[in-house]
Amino acid sequence: MLPAFALVGLTVACGAGGSGAGNAGPSSSAAPGAGSGDVGTVTKDDALAAMVPAAVKADGKIVVGQDQSYPPNEFQDGGKAAGFDVDLGTAIGQVLGVQMEFQNSSFDGIIPGIGAKKYEMGISSFSINADRLQSVDMISYYSAGTSLAVLKGNPDGIKVDDLCGKKIAVQKGTTQVEDLDKKNAACTGAGKPAIEVTQLQAQTDVNLALTAKRVQGELADSPVIDYAVKQTNGQLESVGAPYDTAPYGIVLPKNSGDFGKAVQGAIQKLIDSGAYKKILDKWGLNATGAVTKSEINPAS
Repeated sequence: MLPAFALVGLTVACGAGGSGAGNAGPSSSAAPGAGSGDVGTVTKDDALAAMVPAAVKADGKIVVGQDQSYPPNEFQDGGKAAGFDVDLGTAIGQVLGVQMEFQNSSFDGIIPGIGAKKYEMGISSFSINADRLQSVDMISYYSAGTSLAVLKGNPDGIKVDDLCGKKIAVQKGTTQVEDLDKKNAACTGAGKPAIEVTQLQAQTDVNLALTAKRVQGELADSPVIDYAVKQTNGQLESVGAPYDTAPYGIVLPKNSGDFGKAVQGAIQKLIDSGAYKKILDKWGLNATGAVTKSEINPAS
């Protein structure tokens, strides 16, 4: 893994939204039985494997769209995909007996890419919401909220519930953008100055904007903020508690049928076997976000 956040968060170039890398980078594959991390042996489930559509498994792999700029969920380590979502996706592939090929993409290009059959799956910190469920199926696997990060000591006195007049960075295409739109409407409606929103293509660029003091704060998924705070050696801190908690979902084509059932079953097997917890623990994800039951298209 990368030894310091400076490598992945400050020099490179995704929230309850997901994670955006801009230009597609190198692909990374994980063969059945081999993941990017030591989470133990995961056994193939023949019944679940048989549910994967022939058109999907004909080439022996599932092509996964992913924005690898969103540590610790998905990022690049030495040109290879790494992170919580990569390890989880690899383990799902082990259960289903297929190779997982992770292809780097801009975050806002993944769902359209699934519709265009460029990708067969998306695993990139996508929060499940009603808008996304109109065009894709989503299989739940973790819950995360939105968190606010500021410079250490919060020199500008920023509060989660009052960002009016502040310079806030956020990644394009994430649910944090929608959140800031609502907050901005409330600010201007109350006669307060608008939030100065900076939208950047990659989450790593958002982190850099804050550490470089070009903005006063940033909003992102709670695991991403937690990781940034730990890895910046005292440069950042989080303010307040995470809010608007929502489940992450693996993205599949709409009306995925048995494919969705196979993925849901694989996640549930990982949860029940303890492999899921090992992956969470490896990446330091908060156990409060762990799910005990994976669902297909849960109500958002």
